[in-house]
Amino acid sequence: REIPEDGTRPGEVLYRALAGGAIPEGVRITPVECLQNCDFGCTIALRGGDRWTYVFGQVDEVSHPDMILEGAGLYHHTSDGLIPWRERPEHFKRNCVARIPPLTQTVSER
Repeated sequence: REIPEDGTRPGEVLYRALAGGAIPEGVRITPVECLQNCDFGCTIALRGGDRWTYVFGQVDEVSHPDMILEGAGLYHHTSDGLIPWRERPEHFKRNCVARIPPLTQTVSER
């Protein structure tokens, strides 16, 4: 997307909204320079501990902060990072860019 005249990128607007929101206990919001998913708007990643990491695109910096915080809380309360499908925010169901396995996942031999 184009950068607004004031120079504030949508991702920075999103970060400020998330940081100023009701952050669930145990969740940390960390800004990053870029997740290189430019064609799909703002992008977020949920990661932590020995869990699956999720990357979600098409995030709206104005209307999605509460949904993201809700989803981050659900993610935090899982042991493996896998939020049951029915419990996921609708946006998470339709806009998953990537699901990355935990670094410690064992590979089964075939």
